[in-house]
Amino acid sequence: MSFWRRIFGGGPDAPGPSRLDYFNEALALERQGDLDAALTSYRLALRDDPRNVKALQNMAIVCSKQQRPEEALRYYRQALAIDPNLPGAHYGVAFLLRHRGETARAAEHLRAFLAGAPQNPDLARFVEHAERTLRALESGSDAPGAAAAAEDA
Repeated sequence: MSFWRRIFGGGPDAPGPSRLDYFNEALALERQGDLDAALTSYRLALRDDPRNVKALQNMAIVCSKQQRPEEALRYYRQALAIDPNLPGAHYGVAFLLRHRGETARAAEHLRAFLAGAPQNPDLARFVEHAERTLRALESGSDAPGAAAAAEDA
């Protein structure tokens, strides 16, 4: 009888449903360079957990890599709607806005990033980059084209 229960379901011997870990799958696909597949897996992870801000941030990063800034902004903003203090989303939004020439709004997001920036030595370069960029924005010496070239170097 146990054999039939396992085939047709039910009973204590029945295996539970197996869920794929879409988020980790997406990370692996992104590392392999398959950005379209990674984005699909992040969307599936988000379907399982609509408040998954990590998935939203990673989706924004993938869209940025694919030169889709409007979509990236949308995902970052969705993450910020869930957690308004999310430093990574503020950082991403700031640089996307700065690239569009929206320097005042970019500066607001840089300030928000710096206010909640994690105290982690591995992330110090991001904090320093944000501080330099904010100083340039506040002094009016920021030229998005020149600064973007410097970021790529």
